[in-house]
Amino acid sequence: MSSRSDRLENCQNWIDTSDNQGITVSNLAQQVLAHAASMPEGASLSAKALLHLGSRAALDQALSRLARSGELLRVGRGVYVLPVKGKFGARAPEVAKVVQEWASQRGETVVGNGAAAAKALGLTTQVPVRQVFLTSGRSRKLKLGAQTVELKHAPPWQLLYPGQAAGEVIRSLAWVGPSGSEAALGQLRQRLPASELLAVANARARLPTWLASQVSSLVTRA
Repeated sequence: MSSRSDRLENCQNWIDTSDNQGITVSNLAQQVLAHAASMPEGASLSAKALLHLGSRAALDQALSRLARSGELLRVGRGVYVLPVKGKFGARAPEVAKVVQEWASQRGETVVGNGAAAAKALGLTTQVPVRQVFLTSGRSRKLKLGAQTVELKHAPPWQLLYPGQAAGEVIRSLAWVGPSGSEAALGQLRQRLPASELLAVANARARLPTWLASQVSSLVTRA
């Protein structure tokens, strides 16, 4: 595995073209890499977000070339991330960090899906085969090396309480469905603080009728 300085030198060996500001693509590539290195792991890059460095056309070209050379990973159309270097070479950033940064940069709410929530709460031993997250934004897929991560648009009620156990409860109950929710609630009463269960019950006006009916019992039994 070549060092960063070697790879930057490769960038410099590209046939230089310049934008209308006189910035060459190879110089711009180095600026893009420096900017990417200053960001948290998993932060995404796009030409639109880098317009302070150069023109859109030059940035598109620089990003594309960096992806072809392996300096960046293309995770979606026009979206790139910086690989993470480790002892055994470069790897894709952690999925959770990419998703968190994606949500933060775009102002979206993104949470784990119901199957992942049910596994975290001990309601199932099933290990989700696919990496699926729920988002307030549009549905899309991200490619991280050999992994495909799916962001699936979800209604607002499935995105309640991000980062809290109460939200995991709602998403897990949505996953088990009407036939399994009563038994699931019985298990969760034994495992979670009353405050989290009460938060679930307090959200019942925003939930589907079948789920609102089930969690209403938590008001008196939490």
